[in-house]
Amino acid sequence: MTWLLAAVIGPALSGMMIGFFSISFSFIFAIALMIIAVFIFNHISEKEVSYDPGKTRTWHSVLEGLRFVHSQKALLGAMGLDMFAVLFGGVTALLPVFAKDILLIGPQAFGLLMAATYLGNFLAILFLTKFPLSGRQGFKLLYSVGGFGICIIVFGISQSFWLSFIALFVSGLFDGVSVIIRGTIFQLLVPDHMRGRVSSVSSIFINSSNELGQFESGVAASLLGTVPSVVFGGCMTLLITSFAWIKIPALKKIEY
Repeated sequence: MTWLLAAVIGPALSGMMIGFFSISFSFIFAIALMIIAVFIFNHISEKEVSYDPGKTRTWHSVLEGLRFVHSQKALLGAMGLDMFAVLFGGVTALLPVFAKDILLIGPQAFGLLMAATYLGNFLAILFLTKFPLSGRQGFKLLYSVGGFGICIIVFGISQSFWLSFIALFVSGLFDGVSVIIRGTIFQLLVPDHMRGRVSSVSSIFINSSNELGQFESGVAASLLGTVPSVVFGGCMTLLITSFAWIKIPALKKIEY
């Protein structure tokens, strides 16, 4: 939630500074914050490291994590669902094009558009912290990913800033729900001694989907056009969700 709060404030504040002052001013402000962060980090006291790197090789640990994830179909399905949903449904790379050529908005509104998804994430997680999900979490995970895909389609066909903002905001709400469920599945299904290894595998899934998703967005936009590529990505997310519904029954059975 702390990271998401920064992800909401950062783009929104940057858009305001660029719109009312200049791009140079926003960069100077960002650099000043980084210098303050470095100063604070340097005042963190040293901690004793308990991990002995000589016992297990890194690649061997990653393979152990992969084998464990493969043996847990529900965990594998949840991670795969997230990876492919972000791969096809992510629109971050194309937001500048939508802002400039389709929605015809300035830097202030563009900053809000960049923050919309993260705002939805933050509010969903804040709400679920107080009111946790109860029962049929596997179904709710699939519904959330499907809802995310529908929101991306709405965003793709929208020519109104506020409709686009709401579509991204609601997609963030759905994504926040799926994040909570996936995180809880991870805590329940992974034993303590495997958490580091499985976390490394999860990081590979998440980071690769984000980066490859932006590459996919650019390639699809160049081949299909900006709007059709986003609609295609949302439809692919729905198709992947349907595939998981049919082919990975372990996901639907998750309940805690």
